[in-house]
Amino acid sequence: MLLSNHLVMVNGEVITKFDYSLAREDEVKILKNRIDKPSTNKEKVRIPRMEIIYEDEYFIAINKPHGVLSVESDKDINSCYSIVSQYLKPKGERPYIIHRIDKETSGVLVFAKNEKVHSILRLHWNDYVKYREYHAVVEGKMTGSDTIINYLTENKNNIVYSTNKENGIKAITSYKVLKSNSDYSLLDVEIKTGRKNQIRVTMMDLSHPIIGDDKYKSNKNPIKRLGLHATRLELVNPLTKELMVFNTKYPVIFDSLFK
Repeated sequence: MLLSNHLVMVNGEVITKFDYSLAREDEVKILKNRIDKPSTNKEKVRIPRMEIIYEDEYFIAINKPHGVLSVESDKDINSCYSIVSQYLKPKGERPYIIHRIDKETSGVLVFAKNEKVHSILRLHWNDYVKYREYHAVVEGKMTGSDTIINYLTENKNNIVYSTNKENGIKAITSYKVLKSNSDYSLLDVEIKTGRKNQIRVTMMDLSHPIIGDDKYKSNKNPIKRLGLHATRLELVNPLTKELMVFNTKYPVIFDSLFK
């Protein structure tokens, strides 16, 4: 009954087959309300075309558009995971979730294509990830570079905020200013830890919120989107021990604010 009524989701995708193969660390949700997959009529939500930036037998990496979920939720069935799933399905393959980026953030999003790689990375992510880079446009003029250490927690409304060491999880964020004017600054940001909304909260704490981020006190949105892009992810393939480098340039619209 659960399957036939579309009440089971695996990794954000509605599953109806009783013999669907589960991998270790797959996320299984039992829903309260039925979710129907998108119809083929004109009311279907249009999703931007995905740019594949790398693919081999172990990984597939895409340049995720802003405004699209990494993985489906019970409120939004459109996601990068579902599109990559459809792309791989004719080849007899499937994606496995190893990380996510926020819906309004664009940039490098990587899925595993190998079940063993997926299981190892999900259990030991921080051991295999070597570098995580973002580019961000923030409000106001900034100069120089710095490394910020703060402690984050989340309230019942899913808002992340800084707290004391005893009540939060440590987050380390380094930034370097690339361009600035009187209104905005373009930052190269490296995160040493992958906490939810880490960069967004850190910039808010510095009184330089990311543009378009009304969740974290930005009141400027000159490019009609969140000014955050995942530019580079480096991780070690746990099976081959090869260092994998996935990268994509930040959107040209970011530069338009500094001409």
